[in-house]
Amino acid sequence: MLWVLAAEGIMFGQTAPSVPSRPWDASSANQPFKASPRFSPVSVLDPAKIYTLAELVDIAEQNNPETRVAWENAKARAADLGIARSTLYPTLAAAVLAQSVSENIFFGNSFQRQTIDTLAPVFQLDYVIFDFGRRSQEISASRSILLAANLQFNDTHRQVIFQVMQSYYRLLETKGVQDAAAANLEDARTVQQAAEARLQSGLTTLPDVLLARSATAQADYELQATIGATEIARGDLAASLGIRPTTPFQVESIQNLRVADGITDTVETSIDKALSQRPDLMQRVAELRAAGAEVNVARKSYFPTLKIDGFYGVARSYGKQINLPPLYSTTETTWSALLSLNWTLFDGLAREKRVARARADERQAVAAADSLGNQIENQVWSAYATAQTALRQQKAAAALLDVATVSYNAAQESYRNGLRSQIDVVSAQRTLADARATDVAARTQLLTAVAALAYQTGDLLYRKIP
Repeated sequence: MLWVLAAEGIMFGQTAPSVPSRPWDASSANQPFKASPRFSPVSVLDPAKIYTLAELVDIAEQNNPETRVAWENAKARAADLGIARSTLYPTLAAAVLAQSVSENIFFGNSFQRQTIDTLAPVFQLDYVIFDFGRRSQEISASRSILLAANLQFNDTHRQVIFQVMQSYYRLLETKGVQDAAAANLEDARTVQQAAEARLQSGLTTLPDVLLARSATAQADYELQATIGATEIARGDLAASLGIRPTTPFQVESIQNLRVADGITDTVETSIDKALSQRPDLMQRVAELRAAGAEVNVARKSYFPTLKIDGFYGVARSYGKQINLPPLYSTTETTWSALLSLNWTLFDGLAREKRVARARADERQAVAAADSLGNQIENQVWSAYATAQTALRQQKAAAALLDVATVSYNAAQESYRNGLRSQIDVVSAQRTLADARATDVAARTQLLTAVAALAYQTGDLLYRKIP
């Protein structure tokens, strides 16, 4: 058998890649790789419906695999807590003990062969009566670990929500830029048609018409680029939702979303909120509590444990001796009870090392919580400054769009009246195109910055998503 197993290992065992210059051949593996079955989305999107951000977030929380990973982890930790609590109760088992003994016994002046067969169904009891609180500390550690897993589950939802919001605003931005590019193309065609008409009337020259045609071609080129960017952003949002990128769905326009007029909380308030409600920081605190409980568990190993073992049942025996008729015993009650006090006096310093390891883990948990607290303060500070900057930029971009629109309309009217040149109109049209793109980018930048601030403070889990 050992030879067969060794031969199979030689023939089918996986080895390291033979050379560093070529990829490893996966076909040499014993078991071929197969694609894992895809999870069927909980929600099927309606291609005719226009979805809001809140609806898409709800779909993502149902379909995104990251939430299921964190959920199953929390359920496993809940099972660990149940296992730890079960040690407070005795263990009762049903068993059947069967025994056959054959031996020579000295009887008279010779040895006689004697055989005894016994069958005994019994109940076995195993219970730790007292252990100086070791089990209670293990339960406390498991409870803290479960709390950390639940908080990790919440933090996963926070990350999924923000991921969807980022992808959603990115798609709205690309759609807004695409709409702006389409409007720019229409304006360029209008200017070109006006130039063509003036050329037919002899009011302009061919270079002016060629300039208008060039502006139209440039606007069409930019429109095609925005269409591609929109498709990529749609695929990114689909990935955040946990659905296939080929799934058709619609989202609302960026112009229908109301942007924030200001930030109500101060930066100090935002930092305090983050330190009190960020689930990842609360998870570190729960892990710190679990590490402290593990230190107490390690310390309790220095104390003895009081334990009771025993069984109770009935036994039926059959006895036989050579040259004598068989003898049957009657059914009789059998039981045993053992009360033991176990106290480890020396174990090669293993308990000392366990305590040292537990204390090091506790100090590590303290340092990790402090480090994350410092990172959170800096993250909130940066997000707050970014949101304030985006707010000012959005107001400036809106003012720029208003001025560029009025300037373009005035330049086009003056061109019709022969007061402005074709170059002036094309320049005004290009300025308006840039202003439209800047306005869309500033609006989405502000929406994303406000969402990022809510993400850093933890408000995404408690505020209603617009």
